[in-house]
Amino acid sequence: MIALEQSARLILTDSGGIQKEAYWLEVPCITLRDETEWVETVEAGWNVLTGADSQKILHAVRTLKPHAEHAPLYGDGASAHRIVRTITTTKVR
Repeated sequence: MIALEQSARLILTDSGGIQKEAYWLEVPCITLRDETEWVETVEAGWNVLTGADSQKILHAVRTLKPHAEHAPLYGDGASAHRIVRTITTTKVR
C-alpha cells in the first residue's frame, strides 16, 4: 500500500492513517470527510477536506496544489539516532 501511495500524484481517502502517510510521502491528499484528526496537514496545505460533496471533490482534484514547503510536522526521522547518541554520551553518576 505504501508503494502505491508513494507513486501516486494525488490520494483521495477517508482513512486517517492514509492522510498522515500521504503527508509523510509528500503526496497531496483529498480527504472525503468533513473533519480530520490530522488538522495540521490541512493547515500545511497538503490535505483538503471535501466531505462526500461531489462538486467539492471535483474542485479539489482539479485545483489542489500543495505549498512548496513541506514542514517536518511529525519529526525528521532522526529521533532514534539522537536518543542513542544521548544515551551513549551521557555520563552515569
